[in-house]
Amino acid sequence: MIRYLPLLALPALAACAPATESPPQTPGEQPAAYLALGTEPGWTLEITPARLNYDGDYGATKIMVPNPGAKPSLNGRTYVSDRLSVVVKQAPCSDGMSDRRFADTVRVVADGKTLQGCGGAILPPDTLAGSSWSFVSIGGVAVAKDRPTALQFDGARLSGSAGCNRFSGGYKTADGTLTAGPLMATEMACPGAGMMQEDMFFKLMAAPVRLTFADDGALILTGSEGRTAVLKRVI
Repeated sequence: MIRYLPLLALPALAACAPATESPPQTPGEQPAAYLALGTEPGWTLEITPARLNYDGDYGATKIMVPNPGAKPSLNGRTYVSDRLSVVVKQAPCSDGMSDRRFADTVRVVADGKTLQGCGGAILPPDTLAGSSWSFVSIGGVAVAKDRPTALQFDGARLSGSAGCNRFSGGYKTADGTLTAGPLMATEMACPGAGMMQEDMFFKLMAAPVRLTFADDGALILTGSEGRTAVLKRVI
């Protein structure tokens, strides 16, 4: 059986009331250190207030030096030490191995070897179409690990599951607001938390929601009462 979930036609949200629930614990949190990465050969760089930690050549090369302090440079900053130099430039960057885009372009010179890569915040996608996500939390509550969840955007339609039934429907975005529906959903009962988290999601999507992206790339849907659904990107 398929049930129809009518959505209210409300104007786009100009603001949201203060949240009355606990914020998501993982997505959107500011990282404790600046992170950068590159490919071919794979490398990672962690910049903490105390150290520069470089892991290169797919883990074969490791350089750890005291943080010499950042010096301002054109559209960014530099770090210079005997074995390791880093230039961070504020310019969008693709890692070359996925469709992720980062806020910064990073150049590393490790023991005389120059490498290019990306760092900083993960930028939001240019469009939701063609992207797939999984739920992290709904209504401030972490989703049940034993209930698979998904949300896909395919052209002008979305589909997925918030922990129990499959749903689908049209959607549109404008001025940072997502309006979905009417949504159709299968009708079956699920044990445990599946039905509860699904119900919270359907109530959230019964009106336009504000679209925002955290620094780690998490998608945050915020309703008029401050309730949220937080999702991490799969594709």
